[in-house]
Amino acid sequence: MSSKLLSSTRRWAGASALAIIIALGGGAGVALSTHQAAAQVQAAAQVTVPPGAPSSFADLVEAVKPAVVSITVDGTEQDVSRFGGQNGGPNFSFPDLPPDHPFRRFFEQFGDEFGPQGNGAKPKPRHFEAAGSGFIISADGYVVTNNHVVENAENVTVVLDDGDELKAEIIGTDPRTDLALLKIHEAKDMPYVSFSDEEARIGDWVVAVGNPFGLGGTVTAGIISARGRDISGSAYGDFLQIDAAVNRGNSGGPAFNLSGQVVGVNTAIFSPNGGNVGIAFAIPAATVKQIVDDLKDDGSVTRGFLGVSIQDVSKDIADSVGLPTARGALVTQPAEDAPAAKAGIRSGDVIVEVDGKNIDNALDLSRTIAGKAPGDTVAVVVWRDSKRQSFDVVLDTLNETEMAQAEPEQIVPQEEEAVITSSVGIVLVPNGEGEGLLIKGVEEDSIAAEKGFNVGDTILEADNQPLASTADFEKAITAVKESGRSTILIKASRNGNVRFIGLPLEEK
Repeated sequence: MSSKLLSSTRRWAGASALAIIIALGGGAGVALSTHQAAAQVQAAAQVTVPPGAPSSFADLVEAVKPAVVSITVDGTEQDVSRFGGQNGGPNFSFPDLPPDHPFRRFFEQFGDEFGPQGNGAKPKPRHFEAAGSGFIISADGYVVTNNHVVENAENVTVVLDDGDELKAEIIGTDPRTDLALLKIHEAKDMPYVSFSDEEARIGDWVVAVGNPFGLGGTVTAGIISARGRDISGSAYGDFLQIDAAVNRGNSGGPAFNLSGQVVGVNTAIFSPNGGNVGIAFAIPAATVKQIVDDLKDDGSVTRGFLGVSIQDVSKDIADSVGLPTARGALVTQPAEDAPAAKAGIRSGDVIVEVDGKNIDNALDLSRTIAGKAPGDTVAVVVWRDSKRQSFDVVLDTLNETEMAQAEPEQIVPQEEEAVITSSVGIVLVPNGEGEGLLIKGVEEDSIAAEKGFNVGDTILEADNQPLASTADFEKAITAVKESGRSTILIKASRNGNVRFIGLPLEEK
């Protein structure tokens, strides 16, 4: 069964909200008998819970509601296909259809002939309107909302709680965190709210105010259900999960604590049907403050740049490099002439610490470096050769426009060389004009097949050793076994994308 992760913006006139399909997995529960539960309670200190449930949110809502606004935008989308408007939406009025729907395939195939722009005419730019939420953060009219609320907008109108409509301009946007900063024209003495300096805790009350389905100032309440969520729709993750009812149109609206301070900006919902099911996500106040301050300066966000391609560390990878726990960010490839490479960090290193902060995974490293400024010197600790090593790295500036993926490498197999089946069930041949060894076959029931090795992949290194011949691969396996390890670290490439795999060793 699949569910949708939706940006909670309301769009109409042919536009559709961004939807990311994600799967839900089942989980097992553990049941305790009454006797077992009592024993656990007796073994711990007495738990006392201070009273915290408010009798009413009315005073809080009355205080903050004037600073919460509705945002309406309109504009023209230039780069749209005939049947794929913004975020995959259609360009003419038929209901949104899934990508695999037979009617959608029909329209995509025969649209040029039967569509409203028939006779082979090129698609024309399409006018759109959208609505979302936001909140005022200063007396002179700065407004925070989501980037996807104002994306491609030509005209932005801020609707106050009393119904007044004021024109606003976009000061700057940050697609990576889905935040935008607006400024109301000639504003003064506006009601505004402030951000919380305290980190929100799981179980804290939260009150969401916004513009769901274009209805205007609507208030819902709940608690913070979880922190640090990665919803796979953001480059940096770290979302608050809340159960206050949030729907389309709530995007960009604030989530308040009981002191009337903003703890998060509502940005997405997890839903099988596009409506509220009690799972919504908000960008934490600490992130919002940092981005807003940067946008105020020059309308853009400047981030530190380390210059590495990274992946998570699995248990197999940790075993293969002798890392005690499966944590950190594994460097698949440092960019040439980038800060990491200049400092001496190389492919196969596991970054476990930055400026004294433990790094849990690749996303954690991305967030940590993004919070640094270009020119900062950061202390990076890596795991290499079964020990920690430190490097001082001077960060550069992240250039969003230069992040294009490199062209896939062209591999020319040398058919004249001997073909061998390795002891781990992989058939290998040397690359004629490429580096490493080319996989010609994978035994069906081998661990290599289980770990995802495919015909056409290139094995570049084994145990951090470059491979020039098939014999080098077996030598690396022998060396790993003799060292007492049971897993070998493989550096592989598929269509130009480099990754590391921890491959448990087995006899053929």
